[in-house]
Amino acid sequence: MRHFATTLILAACAVASTAQAQAVRTERNMSLDLANQIAAATVAACTAGGHNVTATVVDRAGTIRAVQRADNAGPHTIAASFEKAFTSASARNNTLAMMENAQKNPAAANLVYIPGFLLVGGGVPVRVGNEVIGAVGVGGAPGGHLDEQCATAALEKVKELLK
Repeated sequence: MRHFATTLILAACAVASTAQAQAVRTERNMSLDLANQIAAATVAACTAGGHNVTATVVDRAGTIRAVQRADNAGPHTIAASFEKAFTSASARNNTLAMMENAQKNPAAANLVYIPGFLLVGGGVPVRVGNEVIGAVGVGGAPGGHLDEQCATAALEKVKELLK
């Protein structure tokens, strides 16, 4: 009986130890330097295409890390770029894909009622492997698909830093 009690206590300690180990997580996130590089590369890509945009980069929690606004970008582009970035980081998906899904799927159409969500193209997750560490949102090009192209071009430019 004594052996059984000792075994039971040891098993309980092992379970408690495992539960404590899972209570604290380590997550990757992006540095300010990386966020600034992504924002600058995004604005540069859109400027090269003749579009005056704002690029906002958020971390995995949707908190702003960097914002760059091109000369002559409209004031509305600041809020639009943030909401696209926030939506993309939160949902871990491209906002253009989310918009298209919401248009086709009545149940997904309710996503527009989530505060801060903007289902318009131009939000792209920043990934390290399969892990989303943030997102970039772009506002100001004449079409969300063009905003997304600028973000994708910027992420391609910094891809060596995302390993």
